[in-house]
Amino acid sequence: MSTLNNEIIIKAPLEKVWDLLADATQLGKYDPTIKSCTLISKQQTGIDAKRKIDMLDGKNWFEEKITVCEPNKALAYQLTACSFPIKRLQHTYTFENMGNGNTKVKQVMEYSVKFGILGKLMDAMMIKKQFNTGIGKFFAGLKTYAETKS
Repeated sequence: MSTLNNEIIIKAPLEKVWDLLADATQLGKYDPTIKSCTLISKQQTGIDAKRKIDMLDGKNWFEEKITVCEPNKALAYQLTACSFPIKRLQHTYTFENMGNGNTKVKQVMEYSVKFGILGKLMDAMMIKKQFNTGIGKFFAGLKTYAETKS
């Protein structure tokens, strides 16, 4: 199992940042790495809200659902299906009000790769780097959107 830790400070109220991340339909507004985000459950927030994401490359996709939803405190999405060589993935967010309208968002991503030793080699050589690059773009997009859009 691999773990990636990332965090960002966003100049926006915690509630606004929470609303963006906790609504399964909003990802397409701020994540520059995706082509589309489609709701595949009846509810768009809360436990078991599900979405399908198609990546910009036109061939990769994944589905995920909310598994933890503690308003303004903790949120987690768990992978349910994907085209990537990943067999398990969960990304968990925690939120901290930093004062002056600033919010710190921490993300912990835990994942396991397919293909045994070959998968672990792929992870060490490229998957981990690609995930971190994607998370950086995701966080930058979230920050820009939360700070500039109403």
